[in-house]
Amino acid sequence: MKNGKRTPKYLILSLVLALISMVGAYFVQTSGTDVEVKDLRWETPSGHLMSALLFKPEGVSEKSPAPGIVTSHGWYNNREMQDLNNVELARRGYVVISIDMYGHGNSDPVEPAEWPNRGTGMYDAVELMADLPYVDRDKIGVTGHSNGARAANWSVLEDNKKPEEERLISTVLLVANDAMYTNDPGEPLYWSMRNDNQEYTNMYGTRDVGIIAAKYDEFFFRSIGEAGSVTPPRDYIDTKYAQSFLHFGMDPSEVNEERDSYTVYKQEVDGTEAMRVIYNPNQIHPWNHFSKSVVTSLLNYFDESLGSPKEIDSSNQIWQWKVFFNFLGLVAFFMFVVSFTKAMLNTSVFSSLKANETAVAGPAPRGVGKAWFWGGLIVSAVISGWSYLALFTWSATNRPEFFPQAPVYYIGVWSAVMGVVTLVILFVSYIFFSKKDGLDLHASGVLINLRTLWKTILLSLLVTTSAFGLVFIADYFFTTDFRIWVLTIKAFTPDKLLIALKYVPFFLLFYVTNSIAVNCFNYVSNGKKEWLNTALMALFNGLSAIVIVAIQYTHFFIEGDVFFTNISNIAGIWLFPIIVIIPLAAIITRKIYRVTKNPYLGGIIYAIIVTVMMVSNTLTQL
Repeated sequence: MKNGKRTPKYLILSLVLALISMVGAYFVQTSGTDVEVKDLRWETPSGHLMSALLFKPEGVSEKSPAPGIVTSHGWYNNREMQDLNNVELARRGYVVISIDMYGHGNSDPVEPAEWPNRGTGMYDAVELMADLPYVDRDKIGVTGHSNGARAANWSVLEDNKKPEEERLISTVLLVANDAMYTNDPGEPLYWSMRNDNQEYTNMYGTRDVGIIAAKYDEFFFRSIGEAGSVTPPRDYIDTKYAQSFLHFGMDPSEVNEERDSYTVYKQEVDGTEAMRVIYNPNQIHPWNHFSKSVVTSLLNYFDESLGSPKEIDSSNQIWQWKVFFNFLGLVAFFMFVVSFTKAMLNTSVFSSLKANETAVAGPAPRGVGKAWFWGGLIVSAVISGWSYLALFTWSATNRPEFFPQAPVYYIGVWSAVMGVVTLVILFVSYIFFSKKDGLDLHASGVLINLRTLWKTILLSLLVTTSAFGLVFIADYFFTTDFRIWVLTIKAFTPDKLLIALKYVPFFLLFYVTNSIAVNCFNYVSNGKKEWLNTALMALFNGLSAIVIVAIQYTHFFIEGDVFFTNISNIAGIWLFPIIVIIPLAAIITRKIYRVTKNPYLGGIIYAIIVTVMMVSNTLTQL
């Protein structure tokens, strides 16, 4: 009865927090309603549906047009990842269009061969921007993070096809990606890794151009040095490519002046004054879109290039408040999942799933039991880390076309492998120890009848549908979602559900098995406080990811480059949300297990949530 009485309080609290999140994020995003935010969908000249957010500041009109800026996220992200830039640019009077590149968010997926066409959709947005009557066509800029910067480069190449007087892009800020340094306009990925036979040139013409090059960028700002060595990104400003860029495409061997970071250099190009600048923050690639210093550089750049319609100091930033309110929504989401599940257990339909008494921790493991307990955790963590690294290349080369999202396939296969590994460890543990120690598979919930399983599945679907209902309310009424940095829960288009059905078996295998391990086999006393066991389970759930990231970046910061060179650096970045997601599984499933003694309910709920989170926040390709 005690838990039953507490449940409505937390359910109401979760709804209140969700509402505060929606309203708070809305007011920050609109600068207190001074900026109108619209969710756009339109059929582009590329022949695809494009999704974007339009930020229109108060006071802009056909008689008083404002500069326009198109912003773009990086690969495997979506338009909301540019929140910090969108908020700050719009409150300073710029009209902003923040796109979902093709294959991302709510935009149509395309074949990889189409990615360079019209800047993966960015140039389609530029042309839309130019047609808006309240935008100054002579002051249109583009900026993007990582592959969003690649899209900006592709858009420049598209714009260059037009006569000089008809070109639309006047300024470009590349964040976390290289510029076009040479006369080879091919694939703008690792442009600085070209051979020495390339001819330095100014591909940008009279446009203003800036680069934000993090000193610990995992992907870019490297170049071939003497004897084939690779210069680390922290030395980028001293490389011939950076110096050529700052000298407007001149061969650096022909200039005497060495130019510096954070200094704006201006020069007349074909009768027009143009500027070049490089910013070198001390941070890693993904931190660029969660950084006050990067926003400061961006604001300073566009103020110098376009002129801010409203004079607000670049250090005066409010986007952090949107992060706070979005994070509050994330907390509310998971609080709702647990409290709503408990509330449903008090209804006549699902009351049979509620345990007669609250589950409590078993006695502390001793002797042989302690060896099995700690041995199982350690072996699982070691195999988890090894298999994550080992499966990257395999999954990249063996992904069937049936699975249109490479990152989710990779993480899904890894999850399934760890689900099988966990099952094997549990089976061996049960046969050689737990059975003799008195573990009852029926009493602990490992074995349940078919009717209970169907009710479990039904309640899981009801809970997850209701939880994501909050996200869609936030999106529909406030154009916001729930997120912090790389951990995101957002509204999605119906096609994502069909994609989720393809991947959910992978995650069900892991999270259900993990819930059984955490709650049926390893729910024991590890000290005077019961929560210590929950914390321990959460720690070991994420231990392999934590260790890999720690090794990767400790080496990076000391030596100048990453440690694991046999796989793509993106694999390390994909671990950032996993460091939170997998440990949180132990907490969420434990809270649900305590009132149900049913490990499947929490496992299924969590698996569905993670699957939908992943498929709605990455690249879908044909």
